[in-house]
Order: sequence, then structure tokens, then C-alpha cells
Amino acid sequence: MDTSKLKKFAQFARTSLMEQVGLKLDTVLAADSLARRERAEAVKALAKAIAAISREHVIERVAYIWFNRFCALRFMDLNRYTRVGIVSPTEGQFQPEILAEAKMGHIDEDMVPASVRQEIQALLSGRSPSRNPQGEAYRLLVVAACRDWHKNMPFLFQPIDDYTELLLPDDLLSGNSILAYTREAMTPDACESVEVIGWLYQFYISEKKDQIFEGLKKSEKITPNNIAAATQLFTPNWIVRYLVQNSLGRLWLLNRPQSRLAEQMEYYIPPEQPDTDFLKINSPEDIKVCDPACGSGHMLTYAFDLLYDIYEEEGHDPSEIPEKILAHNLYGIELDERAGELAAFALTMKARERQRRFFNKGIRPNICVLEKVEFDDEVLTEYMTTVGKDLFTPELRETLKQFDEADNFGSLITPKATNVADTITTLEAKDMGGKLFLAESHQRVLTVLRMADYLSPRYAVVVANPPYMGGKGMNPRLSAWAKQNYPNSKSDLFAMFIERGFDLTPKYGYSAMVTMQSWMFLSSYESLRERILSETSIECMAHMANMVMGIAFGTAATVLKKGGSPESRGAYCYVKYEDIGENNMPVEFPPRNERNLKAIKQRGTA
Repeated sequence: MDTSKLKKFAQFARTSLMEQVGLKLDTVLAADSLARRERAEAVKALAKAIAAISREHVIERVAYIWFNRFCALRFMDLNRYTRVGIVSPTEGQFQPEILAEAKMGHIDEDMVPASVRQEIQALLSGRSPSRNPQGEAYRLLVVAACRDWHKNMPFLFQPIDDYTELLLPDDLLSGNSILAYTREAMTPDACESVEVIGWLYQFYISEKKDQIFEGLKKSEKITPNNIAAATQLFTPNWIVRYLVQNSLGRLWLLNRPQSRLAEQMEYYIPPEQPDTDFLKINSPEDIKVCDPACGSGHMLTYAFDLLYDIYEEEGHDPSEIPEKILAHNLYGIELDERAGELAAFALTMKARERQRRFFNKGIRPNICVLEKVEFDDEVLTEYMTTVGKDLFTPELRETLKQFDEADNFGSLITPKATNVADTITTLEAKDMGGKLFLAESHQRVLTVLRMADYLSPRYAVVVANPPYMGGKGMNPRLSAWAKQNYPNSKSDLFAMFIERGFDLTPKYGYSAMVTMQSWMFLSSYESLRERILSETSIECMAHMANMVMGIAFGTAATVLKKGGSPESRGAYCYVKYEDIGENNMPVEFPPRNERNLKAIKQRGTA
């Protein structure tokens, strides 16, 4: 995939959308604005949000929301998942298909409510005076389409009868509109794979990332709301495959020696000796795969493909496989709300690609966006007394207080209470309708427990490209917390995630991560290395030179087995920048460079 056009577009889109949303915000907040008369509650909510989190943050958030939605609609248009093109024209035309149809009197009655249809028809017929009747009509159609998609993808198309709708940019139809540039960048070829969404996410926040790193040069620390942008790095496709094939794929092959799955896994490294100590899997539904820093979902979308092959090999009905995978197998945890939306969207698109009627299934991807939740002690005590103190063990009470800085600590939080599923079920059955004062506390408790459930040790496979951030970039609270909770790996977030990976899996589970190489030799990671060597076996590793991943330092893609024998001999290879071809994939794997050939020769004589 040629990503240069995508990068140019995404960076332009962020600047353009923030500028347009800012102008729209000023118009909406003007003392005599039409919005103040017709949408007073939404304007009040907008003013409240600005007071709480700043004007700049509101603009950035809304611009990001509309960018995600425009990209999602374009992707679905091109893959014919929409009934009519929402942002895309028919071949040879310029105006979006939905507007062209409306001008001919054809408006989808299931998508557009009757009152909105009447308003659109009045604008297009000239009965309703307007300086830009087609522009206003199209805005109404876009909003109606987003509201309609809420039924199928509420994580991306949230209800927008709030200020988000008010701040939708005005120019959506001209040759210089954001949608014109979206169509130009997101070509049919680019949208053949949902991987395009991940690239757009990385490029959209790249300039903000650059700004944050400029701040680091001035000794500025990375604040919680900037962690996601500062640490985002899209993983090359071949590294994703290497990690997933040698963890998820290996686990399946150990449980099904007769499987032919290995024939489809070009980066799989079979064990040299038969392995008798492995996690027993009865059926595909038993395999839970988690990415604790899932970003836009790249690891999970490839895991979807491999799991589909596993289910198919076991003889499952193809029409049922996509929903089984999303319901039973794949879990993502993320700090950035917008990235979490895209991960859920990407998995939904993978399922829709395989099952035409998937949108009607009502299945939602298991993506958890961690959020900061605080409690007032007196209110929490009253709530627990009301619903039943016996439900709240000391560990559970402590867990409720662990997420007051979840926006800073993310998936590194290890909940004190690990088996909370039954408690969640019990609390969900409680009727808080007559206790309005405690209803908010009830929802906050459920939010914390659901996050704690995701962070519990229940995954057969953990796979990730975790965030990289050294101690010099950490804000004071994160730095102090890291020293207290991760003394062996406190020097960098990636190293802490290596340790966290152990704790998310049971014995013989796999943790597969691509990280910086420094954990292998720096003295500050000596205790971490001792833990790795004593508690896990290194199944395989691809050690990569500078720039192999597009970054100016060496990295390592490593697959560890918890409880594996430290005496086992893993499979290792070295990947040089020169080993990577034009398509950002190794020309051959393992590469036959001089370092690997020398190692093969030495190993053969050992």
C-alpha cells in the first residue's frame, strides 16, 4: 500500500477540520446564533464542555470524531456496505450518490425520518429559502446516515443530537471540501483492506506526536491526554503476522498436530523438539486473544483472519464464524477513545467482509477504552450500603479506587479483584430507577468492574506493540507509580508491558510483543531479564536493526511462553534494513544475511 498520499491527506485533514470546527464553534456560540434559538440544550452542553476541558480540546475532539466517521463512511461506500453512497458519488459523477438520489426524489425512508425528508425536499425544491440548499440538504442526509449507523456501530456513530452535530463543517460538497480530499486519498485500491484505517489513524496524529517530542527536547513531560499520540506506532504487516502466527498459530498446532494451518503461515517457526507442556484447548471458542494496547486494531484484525481459518478447519458453519470470533476470541484494550472506535470498526469490517448479514447480528467487538473514574468516599459507601455491602470484598473495594488515574496508567493497572464477572451480572440486575441520586454511582461502579474484567488474567495469547516511553518523558505521577508497581521495568513503558503480558496469561499462555531491543542488554533491565529467564521460555525472536520498523533504533519481536522451560532453545533471526523489500516486507524469511548464516552454521555444529 502506498501510504504517502494517505499521510499527506490525514495531516491536512486534521488541520483543516480543526480550523473549520473552530469557525463553526464561534458561529454557534455567537449571541444571536440560530443554534441558540433552535438547539439551546446542545449549545448549553457545548459551553459546559468548553468550561470543563477547554475550547481547544473540544475542537480537537470533534474534528477527530468527524474524521473517523468520514473515513469509515468512505470505506464502507467503496466496499458497498452502505445501501447508497454516503460520501461517494457514482462512477463519472461528482456529488455524493445519496444527494444525487435525493434530488431525483429518492430518499431512503428507513434511514431518514419523515420530518427530515420533508425538510430536505423543501430545500431541494426551493420551497425553503436557503443560500446553499444542496449543502444544507446534504448535511441533513449525512447526519441522518450517522444516526442510522448508530444501530449497528454505536461505538463509532454515537448519537449526535448534541454539539457534535452542530459543529459539522459547512463545506462538504465543493472541490476543496474535506470529503473531496477524503475521496481522493481513500481510493478503491487503498480501501481493499481495512488496514488503511490504521495508517490514517497514525498519520492523523503524527503532527501532534512531533509537537510532543519537540516538547520533550525542552524537558516537558508527557501528560495523560498526550500519551496515546506520543506512543502510537503502526506495526508493519509482516511483524503482526510473525507475532500472531508464532503465538496463536503455535498454540493451535500444539493442540491439533494434524492441522494444516502451518501451510498458510509464512512466518511461523516450528519448534525444534516436540512440546508436551502447552495450554490445552478443547475448541476454538476457548482461545482468548488480547491486545492490551490495541490502537486501531491491526494485531486483532490479522488474528481474526487466522481464527477464521481455525474455525473453518474445525468444520464450523462459515455464516456463524465471524460472530463467534468477535463474541468469544478477540479482546482489545486502549487508552485513546478514537483509536478504540477504529479498532472496533476494523473488526466489524472484517466480520462484514465474511458475512453479508453481519450488521443484523447485533454483535459488538470486545474493545475496552479505559477511562478515569473517581469516587467520593461518602457517596460510594452509601451506594455499597444500598446495593449490599456483602458484594464488595476488600479486594473489590480497592479495585474501585484503582482507576482514578486510568488515563495515565492504562493497561498497566493490575486489578486487586480478578474474578468480577459474577459481581457485574449481579449489579446489572439491580434496579436503580427509584434511586436517581445513586444511579450515577451505579454506572461508575459498573464501568470500573468492566474495565477490571478486561484486565484480568484470562487470555491464552497476549499480542501487542506496546507504547514506548522512557522515564525522561513520563509525567511525575506516572514515573512515581511505575517505580512502585514495576520496579524491574520502570525505565520504559514497553518494558512494563512485557511484565504485564505475563500477568494477563495463565501458565503456558503466550505473550508476543514487538518492543525496543534495550531490555536484552541494558543493566537497568537486569532484573527483568532474570524474571523472563526464570518464568518463561523464549519461543522465538526476530531481532531487527535500525529503521526496519521505520524508527531510528533497533527492535525485537519476541514470543514468550509463561511457565515454559528456560532450558528450551528458541528460534532466533536477525533482520537488517537491507532485508526489507519495496513492499515493506522481508524479501525472504528468515533473511539469509551473513549474521543468520553464521548462527545457523554455529548451531549446526553445537
